[in-house]
Amino acid sequence: MKGERKENVPDGTPNPRKRRRWIWISAVALAVLGIFLALHDKKQKDLEAKKAAEAPPPAAITVGQSKTGSINIYINALGTVTPIYTVTLYSQITGKVITVHYKEGELVGAGDPLVDIAPQPYQALLTQAEGNLAHDQSVLDQARIDLARYQAAWARNAIAKQQLDDQVQAVRQAEGSVKADEGAVAYDKVQLSYCHIVSPIGGRVGLRLVDPGNTVFSGNSSTLVVITQLQPITVVFNVSEDDLSQIQTQLSAGRTLKVDAYDRANNRQMETGKLTSVDNQIDTTTGTLKFRATFPNNRFSLFPNQFVNARLLVRTLQNATLVPTASVQYNGTNPFVYVVQSNNTVALRQIKVVTGNEKETAVEGLTPGLFLATSGFDRLENGAAVTVRGQAPEQNAWSVAPSP
Repeated sequence: MKGERKENVPDGTPNPRKRRRWIWISAVALAVLGIFLALHDKKQKDLEAKKAAEAPPPAAITVGQSKTGSINIYINALGTVTPIYTVTLYSQITGKVITVHYKEGELVGAGDPLVDIAPQPYQALLTQAEGNLAHDQSVLDQARIDLARYQAAWARNAIAKQQLDDQVQAVRQAEGSVKADEGAVAYDKVQLSYCHIVSPIGGRVGLRLVDPGNTVFSGNSSTLVVITQLQPITVVFNVSEDDLSQIQTQLSAGRTLKVDAYDRANNRQMETGKLTSVDNQIDTTTGTLKFRATFPNNRFSLFPNQFVNARLLVRTLQNATLVPTASVQYNGTNPFVYVVQSNNTVALRQIKVVTGNEKETAVEGLTPGLFLATSGFDRLENGAAVTVRGQAPEQNAWSVAPSP
């Protein structure tokens, strides 16, 4: 046709215009794919960064190390401080109190004066008894002189035998009267001694229960004073019958078992003593046996009827694996620890507790030289990442031993 330009293209040769179109379409497709891949890569990186930001940091913990050592095996029990002697004094006579020598709560020794009761009536009775004794003693002396005379006269056949026999009986009667008078004098002396009341033991007196001017009565149940011995003093505590065999083994070997007394909160050691006696039967209602330990109580730290925690040392365990007590955790009744690995993670390890105290616990199932978590347990689980407090993260791997 007229006006149309017709390109002369050899047969089988691609049209240049079509080829340029396909090249342009391919370039656009590649650009779109590149943009898509870039956006997808950025999205993945953002997602990973978000996850990393939301991930909790490693748990900060403190650690302790297992070791080989010795540890004491104790039996713990609740005990009551019990005095060896407690004396309650009553009046053995009737009279008026004239003097109270002691002060409330003070320490007294054996023989120290406590209370004086008016002695005049009992002194008068003693004087009367002594007078009767003197009179009857004179009668006895006179009867003995007459008896000697009668015996001499009987030897000369100057008197009848009946008269001599009567004088012998008269002497015996006088001797009986003198003996009765001596008993009366002794009794009145005892009664007079009751007017001056002294302490029979050394100890601490209680609050004042009687004042001067009051009349006390013989046989009355009114207490004059109570004295409690404080040095030495004992603690009575109950031990389960299950522990009796190991205690008997030590006692049968002649060993003296040490007992420590701690305060009610079990925080402060108050005194150290020794086991001195064991009860003769087990209480069937509680399945326990009573033990008594004696303490010198040099600082008066133990007070009568005070509740204390008694700790009986049975024996010492040698070459045991010891761990910090703070590292031992319990899942119900099953104890376990977290062992810190060289890659700054923890591994849960089941153990068996043999014995322990506030600082150390003897266990089975661990070897010495392991580092164990002692805090931060609320964030720990098997395989959790950790950092040791006070150390940089790069130092942690050098501060712990690898798990065997």
